Amino acid sequence: MRTNDVSLEYAYVDCSDYQTEAKASREMARELVSGLDTDRDVPRVGIAAADYRDIVWELLDEFRVDVFVVILDEIDKLDDDELLRSLSRARESGKVDAHVGAICISNKIEYRERLNERIDSSLQDNKLIFDPYDAGQLRAILEHRTDAFADGVLDGDVIPKVAALAAKAHGDAHKAVDTLYEAGRLVEKQGLDRVSVEHVDDAVQQAEINRFQKLVSGTTPHVKHILHALALLTANNPEQEAFRTHRVYDLYTRIVDRVDSDPLSEDRVYRLLKEQAFLGVTESNHTGGVQGEGSYLEHRLLRDPDIVVKALENPESV
Repeated sequence: MRTNDVSLEYAYVDCSDYQTEAKASREMARELVSGLDTDRDVPRVGIAAADYRDIVWELLDEFRVDVFVVILDEIDKLDDDELLRSLSRARESGKVDAHVGAICISNKIEYRERLNERIDSSLQDNKLIFDPYDAGQLRAILEHRTDAFADGVLDGDVIPKVAALAAKAHGDAHKAVDTLYEAGRLVEKQGLDRVSVEHVDDAVQQAEINRFQKLVSGTTPHVKHILHALALLTANNPEQEAFRTHRVYDLYTRIVDRVDSDPLSEDRVYRLLKEQAFLGVTESNHTGGVQGEGSYLEHRLLRDPDIVVKALENPESV
């Protein structure tokens, strides 16, 4: 697009769907190819993340694009910071003549503080924080989604209840819409013809299960087994919040044995648990041992253990 003699192109990348550097870089290249309406080939596999970005730099120069903006939605789902680092230094390093910017969207306010210091030095960023929606705003948003239902299917109290629950829990419009959608699905599965407030609580839980399954869908089966073990420990020991690596590992090996697989080493499980902290699934802290013991690492599940257990015990998710 060209306005005031300045050409601008953009690429939208949903990082919850493209969680690795290579996949996100590939999607960025594909979006740019689509926007420029060129037949440039972007291979699905077989090349590195940097090669996908080279395609982007070449296209920006070939089409003499002045400004290129990459929208990284749910950027906290990316497994590292390399793509953002590359974008922030593209012009400075001479890879491209265009001005390159990024709009990074995250529900995690602390995400900015987690970035590698190499990126921190090259970013010239502005932070915009949007307050959560209140019940009235959520109700208005949900009212615009009622065309997905036939006339008379939704009881009058359904949308107010979904909006009230969402406003109290998180103020997230996407989650509120997911809950309304799940309420409709539950009624459809039950063969009923009306969605009532009684279906909303079950829909809230199912929507949370679906979100967690999506969050871990790109992880390995062993990561899911590890999280399953931590969730079971948390659910079965309500008086205890955090658990040592060895205790998680012991239950993990039993879960793996049930599915006829070979367990990873305890050190590898320890590292995978620490990695999950970046996604906001777990929290790992060093704790000083009692007299005669050294310090050790404890892991705490940051999600509802019942939701995690139900999500991971679904055969399709594991």
